[in-house]
Amino acid sequence: MSKNFVEIQGEVMSGMGALGTEAPEVMNSFMGLHQAATADGALSKRTKELMALAIAITVRCDGCIAFHVKDVLEAGAGRGEIVETIGVAVMMGGGPSVVYGSEALAALEQFTAA
Repeated sequence: MSKNFVEIQGEVMSGMGALGTEAPEVMNSFMGLHQAATADGALSKRTKELMALAIAITVRCDGCIAFHVKDVLEAGAGRGEIVETIGVAVMMGGGPSVVYGSEALAALEQFTAA
């Protein structure tokens, strides 16, 4: 696995920016949904981002993994929490989640080194 998740996250952000130019109402609504869904409430932002990461792994989305590893680190999650989240995703997603869980671990390494 030689994906550069720091670059993938930048590409996702660039693509989202371009889509925002073409479809501002859609992207403004999506970003509002993201902010509302991950805001602190009964669950912390950190917990919600860990959940999003687990889902990203199980749906096999490289861009989502990059985006949510970066966000969960910014929300204060530690390595142990992220590794346990990868474990839950593997349990729920089976073999394909093992592959994408390994990629999430690579993303964690890349974002902590950046």
